[in-house]
Amino acid sequence: MTRWENYMNAAEEIVAAYDGSLPLHHFLKNFFKARPHMGSRDRRRVQQLVYQYYRLGKWQPQLDVRERMLLGTFLCETSPDALLGFFKPEWNERITGTVIDKLVFLNLRWDAASAFPFVSHLSEGIDPEAFTLSYLQQPRLFIRARPGKKAAILRLLEDAGVAHETTGDAIALANGIKIEELLPDKRAYEVQDLSSQETGHRFRPQPKERWWDCCAASGGKSILLHDQQPSIGLTVSDVRASILENLHKRFAEAGIKQYDARVLDLTKPVTGFRPFKGIILDAPCSGSGTWGRSPEHLFYFTEDRITEYAALQKKIAKHVTPLLEPGGRLVYITCSVFKEENEDAVTFLQNECGLEIEESGVIKGYDREADTMFVAVGRNLT
Repeated sequence: MTRWENYMNAAEEIVAAYDGSLPLHHFLKNFFKARPHMGSRDRRRVQQLVYQYYRLGKWQPQLDVRERMLLGTFLCETSPDALLGFFKPEWNERITGTVIDKLVFLNLRWDAASAFPFVSHLSEGIDPEAFTLSYLQQPRLFIRARPGKKAAILRLLEDAGVAHETTGDAIALANGIKIEELLPDKRAYEVQDLSSQETGHRFRPQPKERWWDCCAASGGKSILLHDQQPSIGLTVSDVRASILENLHKRFAEAGIKQYDARVLDLTKPVTGFRPFKGIILDAPCSGSGTWGRSPEHLFYFTEDRITEYAALQKKIAKHVTPLLEPGGRLVYITCSVFKEENEDAVTFLQNECGLEIEESGVIKGYDREADTMFVAVGRNLT
């Protein structure tokens, strides 16, 4: 049996066993740990096949697992692939063409609604075909240069011969780059998607203001906020104590020492705080704007969960907006592409929380090899 057949058999075994209850990368880690005979090259190739299977979403459901993996390989890869050459040499000869060229060659038509069954829920302005086709390409790795560090980072990348592109303080790199080895000084940069970095354009903190990152997770938005104005009084909170431990470590690496951290369940009323000039509500959401990085989520997501997330977001918003000072600003963020989590939330912030909406809209990443996000800014006029 050739190694290509072994790779295909292992990938089929993974797809048959995986049920979506764990993030796929955790499942794969456990799978490979139980098979120490597989080398790094073997693991990488099998993992690639599995992800390409899920990148097709719900499109072409009549195909068996092996056919879907080969089709995914053909559509996702852009240079000749030895495995595809073994199973489908006639496809491999055309692999450098565009996705549209490949579909024409196969006499197939891309169906956005079939690939992504939730098209009717997409936020305004999102192109269904372009968005769903972006799943065939993994978003790039983005880092954010911290203040005063960009020039040094670019010199290191150029000296190492690493291809990169810049947009403001964002630096785009190919996936698979071992960033910790390339840039060992973690104080110089943060790993942060391009669209996530652009949400920070709405923060605009002023000196000495009090700000609260109320769903802080591991603190990426807080570090971005602090880099904009280090003199702010910063409070961070999350419902998970374990996540705040990660935040403490990340803050230490970033050199942030002065802040207040709380474990808070924001589905309940919040007490014990003075009002804040600014609140970042990076709301728990479906994460649908990031599924290009983790396409298995699309495969196992169910429509009813959109309503569940939307209800949770409104409950949290209702509890945190009373803690805005008069004239204070709420920056509402999701990494979702669903209108129930985005535009409908803006309507709620306006009608039920009494905020004046200054701006809102989708930050498109699907046409920039990045995540797609949503951001709205509301002001407390009371």
